[in-house]
Amino acid sequence: MKIMIINGPNLNLLGTREPDTYGNKSFEAYFSELQFKFTNTELSYFQSNIEGELIDELHKADKDFDGIVLNAAAYTHTSVGIADAVKGIKTPVVEVHISNTHSREEFRHKSYIAPNAKGVILGFGLLGYNLAIQSFLNEK
Repeated sequence: MKIMIINGPNLNLLGTREPDTYGNKSFEAYFSELQFKFTNTELSYFQSNIEGELIDELHKADKDFDGIVLNAAAYTHTSVGIADAVKGIKTPVVEVHISNTHSREEFRHKSYIAPNAKGVILGFGLLGYNLAIQSFLNEK
């Protein structure tokens, strides 16, 4: 199985940005742990702060991957374009958020992506990525 993880804006700052909310581990360090744990799964990772690049990566991943784990970060609450990209591809997408977006500011309570996602995982820290990967593996 091949799974793509796509992270949106400011997630390149994990480990240093708001550690009380996001923890103190970089995503690259966590991604290495995921690769070690899921040795029979081909995991790939992409991060961008640019909306169009995230859309392009979703389109590319649709051709080559069995599942996509997407943390669109702040774009979750603003991007109709990313929502349309998720709706327009055949590869299932699990939306992930490190924090519980419903316990944060009101504008973070709405996701444009969720109606088109296979599922949504939020509030479990980085473990959410692990849970999303397992959701794909448990289908087989």
